[in-house]
Amino acid sequence: MLYSRETGEDILKYTAFAAAVILFSTLAAPSLQAHHSPSAIFDMSKHISVTGTLTRVDWVNPHIVLAMETKGEGGKVEQWKLESNPPSWYKSVGLARADLAKAIGQQITVECVKARDGSLYGYMDKIKLPDGTSYELVNGNEAK
Repeated sequence: MLYSRETGEDILKYTAFAAAVILFSTLAAPSLQAHHSPSAIFDMSKHISVTGTLTRVDWVNPHIVLAMETKGEGGKVEQWKLESNPPSWYKSVGLARADLAKAIGQQITVECVKARDGSLYGYMDKIKLPDGTSYELVNGNEAK
């Protein structure tokens, strides 16, 4: 075995550990990046507008999630799930938790990109509240 003359420690043990950390980091990086990129789940080229009744607000990290009911084909009620940035981002654009709470049960309009799988799931770019106030919800690293 390789030992440090100065400390008497097993150098091979530390070298193997360092190699394992580097290997794990290299293999995990793409999936970690995909998790933090909306383009992994959403088709960033398919921007749509959805208008309906806000039914729930989950003001949680890492992403705020809204639930909304809309009328689909033939008047059928559809349940949308709309995701966005974390609460800190909303605060930075001037949109407070109380603003969304007041909008529950009322009509809102959301501009978003739709899920790649075609489900009723979107990543919000913009939201228009019942009082007509609109908020941009996209940061500089994401599609506008």
